[in-house]
Amino acid sequence: MKKIDEILNGVSCMAIAGHVRPDGDCIGSCLGLYQYLRDNRPEIQADVYLEDPRPEFSYLPGFSEVKTSCEEKEYDLVVLLDVSSEERIGVAAPLLAKAGKTICIDHHVTNTEYCEINHVEPDASSACEVLFGLLEEEKISEPCAEALYTGIVTDSGVFQYSSTSPHTMRVAAALMEKGVPFTRIIEDAFFKKTYVQNQIMGRTIMESIMLLDQRCIVGYVRKKDMDFYGVTPKDMDGIVNQLQNTRGVEVAIFLYEIGVQEYKVSMRSNGKVDVARVASYFGGGGHVKAAGCTMQGSVFDVVNSLTLDIERQLQE
Repeated sequence: MKKIDEILNGVSCMAIAGHVRPDGDCIGSCLGLYQYLRDNRPEIQADVYLEDPRPEFSYLPGFSEVKTSCEEKEYDLVVLLDVSSEERIGVAAPLLAKAGKTICIDHHVTNTEYCEINHVEPDASSACEVLFGLLEEEKISEPCAEALYTGIVTDSGVFQYSSTSPHTMRVAAALMEKGVPFTRIIEDAFFKKTYVQNQIMGRTIMESIMLLDQRCIVGYVRKKDMDFYGVTPKDMDGIVNQLQNTRGVEVAIFLYEIGVQEYKVSMRSNGKVDVARVASYFGGGGHVKAAGCTMQGSVFDVVNSLTLDIERQLQE
């Protein structure tokens, strides 16, 4: 794919959008591109569409201008960032049919290449890392760099996940040279939790169960518990990673109820088990070591279904 600046020639209006339940990488890449346009292509009228972006990222430039509902509008170009499939597009899904051109910039190995132009780098740590390579580095401002650094930090687990490469670190260094407040970003975007977030995490860990000879740990939260603590799906971030930190565990599974006998599932693996393969069986996707899906049934039905292939892979 060409550099973004070349593709933007002739574009007068465009939409930037991410996936459902946007995380730090999704929000960072969308707002990073938005800031890049404001800095370098102010003649292009750009809109960002994100489904209810989380307030912990409100420090990012352009956050207050994000549109959380879709407008009936035709754009010369629609850019999807960090979106692996058409089914995972958030509020901007209706815009694709009327767009003059569509581009997907992503890093998921399960990407279905649903756009006219698909630039996917499955070995990259994040969509922000991929986007950095498509921008003119000398044109990246400090606010733009702040958004990109946020996405890389959150999706790489502060550079601890296996997707972190020497190139990831070089990109992070280049962004740091733009003057980003990297310590504050890491604290605000990754480590700091609200009191109720810590409460629900603590309860989940306390009630978690070990399976498959203690090589798999499962934590779950029911809707009634979410209501009791006053938490939403956005408050669940980080729980599956904390479960994965249990010594001896190869796979961590975390699920929370989003409807009557309907669960959002997140999985993490230390590498022996391909959780993207497991998730794909149930219409989800992701990476070898981090994946998710949505499943129906009781907690026990869901866990039994997930662990069938996990157990097989552990025995291989």
